[in-house]
Amino acid sequence: MPEYLSPGVYVEEVSFRSKSIEGVPTSTTGFAGMTRTGPVFYNHGSALGPSQCEPRLITSWTEFERVFGGLDSIQVGSSEASAEDHLAYVGHAVRAFFDNGGQRVYIARVFVPRADTAWDGVAGLLTSVGTSTASWRARWPGKAGNVLITTKPRRSGNLVYVDSTTSTARMRQVKSGSVVELNGTALYVVAVDTEGVQTLIGDAGPAISVSASDVAILVEVDVAVFGENDRAEQYGALSTAEGLTRAITRILEKDDPESEDASVWLDLDSVSAADRSNPYWPALLMRALLDGGTGAWTGSSGRLSGGHDGELALPADLAGKAADPDFATIKATGLEALAEIDDIAIVALPDGGGYEADPTLCEQAADVLISHATKLRYRIAVVDGPKGSSLNEIRDFRGKFDSKYAAIYHPWVEILDPSARPSQGAPPKRILLPPSGFVTGIYARSDIERGVHKAPANEVVRGITRFEANITKPRQDTLNPEGINALRFFEGRGYRVWGARTISSDPEWKYVNVRRLFAFIEHSIDKGTQWAVFEPNGPRLWANVRRTIEDFLTVLWRDGALLGDKPEQAFFVRCDRSTMVQNDLDNGRLICLIGLAPVKPAEFVIFRIGQWTADAS
Repeated sequence: MPEYLSPGVYVEEVSFRSKSIEGVPTSTTGFAGMTRTGPVFYNHGSALGPSQCEPRLITSWTEFERVFGGLDSIQVGSSEASAEDHLAYVGHAVRAFFDNGGQRVYIARVFVPRADTAWDGVAGLLTSVGTSTASWRARWPGKAGNVLITTKPRRSGNLVYVDSTTSTARMRQVKSGSVVELNGTALYVVAVDTEGVQTLIGDAGPAISVSASDVAILVEVDVAVFGENDRAEQYGALSTAEGLTRAITRILEKDDPESEDASVWLDLDSVSAADRSNPYWPALLMRALLDGGTGAWTGSSGRLSGGHDGELALPADLAGKAADPDFATIKATGLEALAEIDDIAIVALPDGGGYEADPTLCEQAADVLISHATKLRYRIAVVDGPKGSSLNEIRDFRGKFDSKYAAIYHPWVEILDPSARPSQGAPPKRILLPPSGFVTGIYARSDIERGVHKAPANEVVRGITRFEANITKPRQDTLNPEGINALRFFEGRGYRVWGARTISSDPEWKYVNVRRLFAFIEHSIDKGTQWAVFEPNGPRLWANVRRTIEDFLTVLWRDGALLGDKPEQAFFVRCDRSTMVQNDLDNGRLICLIGLAPVKPAEFVIFRIGQWTADAS
């Protein structure tokens, strides 16, 4: 009981109802693989802000293009001379995901730097500042980081006015560190002392004050960044004084820029301490940004160089590495980065089936994806078979795995290449894509429209021209019993997913929707009953837990996720002395037994028809 120490009236709030369990999201997807640009952990990025290297949540194709680049091929190889075009499978998978009804996808970019590059494929552009060198740097590795930067001055009107109180000339709208152009001849840095007295610091000589006849103009810099696919970024009215609100080193800094999607930052790490401590430093930096060495500070432009897409990511790279528990700056990569995000329920490796030169790598990629889903428990892996697999090859591929947390789809999908420019008189270019991007979108669409208990099958595959292979009924008679879900074309009904099985040998977990329904229920109960930890382990707690879970399962039964005409036929929940012995109580264990009767898909719809002789009566 609460403690009462003195007489009085005490009003307390109590609850007379069970706690509620909120269902977890089931349509959130995670992809790991190579993209043209975007957030990724790399050696020189180890000091980036906490969210800068982590997988990014993407909610539209336009957002993906801005953050991770477009659909142009990725040029991978150990050197620029040996680099080969690699289809941007992740980009195409994201586009297919949204086209087929997906709404939320996390992208964990995978980048493998070349051994002979000092900056891990990050593009740069050197700029001389005083006796030192500053650099424009791309925020992320990749050839897409070779952007064009233009700088232009922004000049104000005359800042000089006469203070009526002191009858002295002053400048409005300036702060300590502001750069001004005095009488159109030279740049000065404003210094303001504790009493508000303004002076101008020049490149040489003592500080001076403005007179009423002077013309002082505030000089700021506008920065424009132009990347591929007509991407343009504008950053206006930037100051070179590091302490000001619109300082260029703050708006375009490495750790926490104003826009988390900024593609460049200004690297001043190599600038000497002497230059940085020089009172004239803001003007030195302004001149370097604007004049390009001409002394006219009228603006300049230059293109970053040295960015490259690294080497081909192998299955071990897609699996990634976990974050270092002792060093917060060493972030997780690949699938290990997706493991840190609790909301993800569907995972795929769009690059996993694209190792045409070595199908063994496809098997290794599938293995790391399945292992990831198995370890995380509340996820399902959508596995792609190797490109161009024959019937026997896809059967051999599937035979190497046994998991209730994964499903395989066959064959690959053909689409019109959205990145190719149409040419008059020539047929449109077509490309083959792994089915995972389309299927994960269908998973999400089915969850949103019907619920996770509905099998994601007999659903139209959108945005395709044909399947790589024609799966007929005799062929599917071979594939389906082995847990290979076919993608088929039906005359008058279009292109459809025609299978809903996992690759498990356990008949209890034969169907994808059953596996995902249990994952949804388990995860929801896991998150929704955290309040019970460290509560007094007695009948009152047992009854509260039992009612909480029963209320949640009753809603699922009403939604059609569980079988039975009554809740008692659909599920049972037991939490009492029949589920726990004294040893459990002594060791702090509360044990609750939950039985469910899930709905299973009508995979075989059978109508038995025969002749019947009508009774004359």
